[in-house]
Amino acid sequence: MASHASALKAHRQSVIRRERNRQLRARLRGALKAIRGAVDKNEFDAVKAQLKEAVSLVDRMASKGIIHKNAAARYKSRLSSRVAKKTAPKAA
Repeated sequence: MASHASALKAHRQSVIRRERNRQLRARLRGALKAIRGAVDKNEFDAVKAQLKEAVSLVDRMASKGIIHKNAAARYKSRLSSRVAKKTAPKAA
């Protein structure tokens, strides 16, 4: 364990940041899972609101550096393409 005051403070800060990041990543995984489940069950009225919230969460996490900006773009792209694919009218 560190014995300098600055090292002790840095450790306290890292513990707080790690826990906050863990909570946000867990929220992200839950949001993604909820959207995928709603799309699979064809609950499209709920999907639109959930997608908006998830995109907002992903953008917030990318701006804070919790996830990489390319990872954020990948999440958003895959979600919106999945929703668009399911909501598109069936071709005859």
